[in-house]
Amino acid sequence: MSARLLAGPPAAAALLVEARRRAALLGRVPELHVIRLGDDPASLSYVTLKNRRAQEVGLGSTVHALPEATSQAELAALIARLNADPAVSGLLVQLPLPGHIDSAVILEAVSPDKDVDGFHPVNVGRLWSGSPGLSPCTPAGILALLEYYQIPVSGQHAVIVGRSTIVGKPLAALLLGRDATVTLVHSRTPDLGSFTRQADLLLVAVGRPHLISPEMVKPGAAVVDVGINRVGVSSSGKAKLAGDVHPDVMEVAAALTPVPGGVGPMTVAQLIMNTVLAAERMQAGQAIGQTIEQPGTAVQR
Repeated sequence: MSARLLAGPPAAAALLVEARRRAALLGRVPELHVIRLGDDPASLSYVTLKNRRAQEVGLGSTVHALPEATSQAELAALIARLNADPAVSGLLVQLPLPGHIDSAVILEAVSPDKDVDGFHPVNVGRLWSGSPGLSPCTPAGILALLEYYQIPVSGQHAVIVGRSTIVGKPLAALLLGRDATVTLVHSRTPDLGSFTRQADLLLVAVGRPHLISPEMVKPGAAVVDVGINRVGVSSSGKAKLAGDVHPDVMEVAAALTPVPGGVGPMTVAQLIMNTVLAAERMQAGQAIGQTIEQPGTAVQR
């Protein structure tokens, strides 16, 4: 048996088509604003890709490129200005930030209504409480990928390897919301394979190349590899990349995401969809930070 490849580009293209369709139904063009500090090559490349995808689906897109030495106060002031601008639908601050910036403070400064990364504590709380909000892009993109390839989630035993606040934990909440039975383990879980072999749906986001070997996978499972690890340099000077899942898992699993070209494209496509979702919510008067006024009740804003 050789696993079916769950390639990201076709699923991402379908998600972007849906984002374009929904954006066209709005009364105004959704605007994505990205703040980047410094000239880190990886951040620059990633921000450029986000900007391009936004423009391809008809969204407005603005990149605020600031010097690395920008102070935290200056950065916070820009965020406050963009929070207050009704033309801005989505706002994100590209990570990582320079060492003199407190990332937690900055991420909390972004309005939860415009937090298209889904990292604000308000959005985290709404995710775990099952309330509408903006979910982190990689976990939400993974669910869109599974839906595109018609991989069942409801009633399945999903085992997540990795407990980060960016992938593992929010992914657990999203899968629970889709009626999966979820087990969350991590790199320090004793006898990791005893858990992963139980998974109908195995999702791995640890950052350790080839952590999951074929004998750790249940035959016929669907496997999502979120890891992207640099493991050397090719003869042409390009970085060699490896996932958290060993390639030989192809011979055991029923379905597997490739690395690269699996989850990565979904993260960017979901960011665009989150921008449209934020614009829809604001247009409908469903901003996260306010309660819609009802007769005889006070309005909380």
